[in-house]
Amino acid sequence: MSSSSVFKPFSEDLSVDLTLERIVGDVVDNFIPTVKMTVIYNSNRQLINGHELTPSLFISKPLVEIGGEDMRTSYTLIMTDPDAPSPSDPYLKEHLHWIVTDIPGTTNVLFGNCEL
Repeated sequence: MSSSSVFKPFSEDLSVDLTLERIVGDVVDNFIPTVKMTVIYNSNRQLINGHELTPSLFISKPLVEIGGEDMRTSYTLIMTDPDAPSPSDPYLKEHLHWIVTDIPGTTNVLFGNCEL
């Protein structure tokens, strides 16, 4: 298995994954995804929903690519840990890691404004 295929394939039903992981209902309200987002760690590891992240993945900030059809539409990325410090002992509850605002559609976080 190559290092770029460490994670399971993308789930076609994002809302099911997010509900099973208690993201929908606990962190955000139910929603319909309208733009594809790709998260890549350590230059070659793609993040997929439902995977617990370990500290070894966080050598640097991830590259987050935002889909969309128009660069005139901007997006905000908020990265949190909904069950910090671990799923078995989430005593901190939600922890905010990163906020990037004004990311133009069809680009990535490098084109946005890092707020935190």
